[in-house]
Amino acid sequence: MPVDDMIVGLDIGTTKVCAVIGEFDENNRLQITGVGTSPSEGLRRGVVINIESTMRSVTSAIEAAEMMSGREVLHLVTGIAGAHIEGINSRGVVAVTGKGREINREDIGRVIDAAKAIVIPMDREVIHVIPQEFVVDDQGGIKDPLDMIGIRLEAEVHIVTGSVTSAQNLLKCVNRAGFRVKDIVLQPLAAAGAVLTEEEKEMGVLLIDLGGGTTDILVYIDGAPYHTNVLALGGGQVTSDLSFMLKIPNEAAERIKRESGVCYLPLVDKDEDVVIRGIGGWPSVTVQRREVCKIIQPRMAEIYNLVKEQLVKKDYLRHLGGGVVLTGGGAMIPGAAELAQEIFGRRARVGVPTKLGGLSDVYQTPIYSTAVGLVLYEAAQIQSEGGASVSPRRSGSGMMAKLKNWMKEFF
Repeated sequence: MPVDDMIVGLDIGTTKVCAVIGEFDENNRLQITGVGTSPSEGLRRGVVINIESTMRSVTSAIEAAEMMSGREVLHLVTGIAGAHIEGINSRGVVAVTGKGREINREDIGRVIDAAKAIVIPMDREVIHVIPQEFVVDDQGGIKDPLDMIGIRLEAEVHIVTGSVTSAQNLLKCVNRAGFRVKDIVLQPLAAAGAVLTEEEKEMGVLLIDLGGGTTDILVYIDGAPYHTNVLALGGGQVTSDLSFMLKIPNEAAERIKRESGVCYLPLVDKDEDVVIRGIGGWPSVTVQRREVCKIIQPRMAEIYNLVKEQLVKKDYLRHLGGGVVLTGGGAMIPGAAELAQEIFGRRARVGVPTKLGGLSDVYQTPIYSTAVGLVLYEAAQIQSEGGASVSPRRSGSGMMAKLKNWMKEFF
C-alpha cells in the first residue's frame, strides 16, 4: 500500500497526546484504523516547555496507534494551540483582470493576498487565511466567485496567527521522535471539522474545546470562522481546585473529577456521597457529591463567562442560532452542556467526532475530536488538490514555508 493512503492526526495537548490513523479503503472511504493516547508531559497551557518529555509522549501515543492499525507512521498532521494564538478579520480589494472581466483563480488568489497583507510582529506568522465571503461589485454573500463577471472583487477573511517559536518547538518534538510534519492546523479548526454540522456553521455556532490546560474558542457565522481565541484555563484548573479544597493529591482529585464530578448542581441528588480513598495510610473520607459540584461548577462557570464576555464585546452572541457545542475532555463532565445552556442562553450539546468507518466505538468521544478532525482536514485537502486556491492551507501556508526553511537550517 502506498504511504499516501494513510493519514495520521496528532493532537499534542497539555494533559494528553492523541494519535489517530485514518486510511482510505478500496472505495475511497475514510476509515479510522488506529488510535493511541499517552499522558502528556512537557507542555504547559498548550505550549512546549520540555522537548524531551514531549517527544517521549508523542512516541508513546503513535506507537500505540501503530500497534492497533498494523501500519508504520512516517508523516503526520499536527495541531497547534496555546495562548499565543490570535484570530483577526481583514478585507482585501482588487480589480478583476481576467478576460471579459471573468473572475479566475488568479484574481481570487490576489484578493486573498491583499486581505492578508496586514502588519504582524516579526515573531508571529500566519497559520490560516480562511475566506468568509466575497463581494463582487457590491454584491455580497458570495462563497465562491469563480467565473462570475465583475469589475471589483473584495474578500473578507479570517486570519489566524501564532508564535513562530512555539510552532518550531512543536515541530522539533515530532521530528526528534522520528516523524515528519506534513501540515500544522489550528486545533479548534480541526475539532470543528469533526463535531460541527454544516447547518450549525451556517446558522452560527460557538465551539468550546475544553482541554486540560487551555480552552479553545471558535465562532462560525454564515458558515465561516469569525472569532478565534484561546483561554489559558482548562480542566487542569478544575482538578487543582478539587485538590486544594478537599486537601487531596492531584491524582486523587483527577480521579474524583472523572468518576464523580458534575458541574451543574440541579443534576445532583442531595443524598449522593463520594468516597475519597485514603493515601499513604490515611483513612478514606466520604464527602457529599453536592460539595464536589460546588467546587467544580464555579470554575466551569468562570471559563464560560470569560468566553461569553468576548462574544458580547464583539456582538457575536446574537448570531449563535446553532447554539453552543462543547468538546474536549472537559465536556465529558456531567452537566457541562446544561451549565453552558444556562450561561449563554442558547441550546448546548456535547460534540463527538463524526462517525466514520473503522473503530467508531473507540474514537467517538470528545477527547479525540481534535485528532480525528486533523485526519478529516488532511483528507479534505487531498481530495480537493485540484480545487480553488481558497482552502485554509493554500491561502495560509506562510507558517509551514517558514518552518520548513528553519528546519533545513537547523538540521
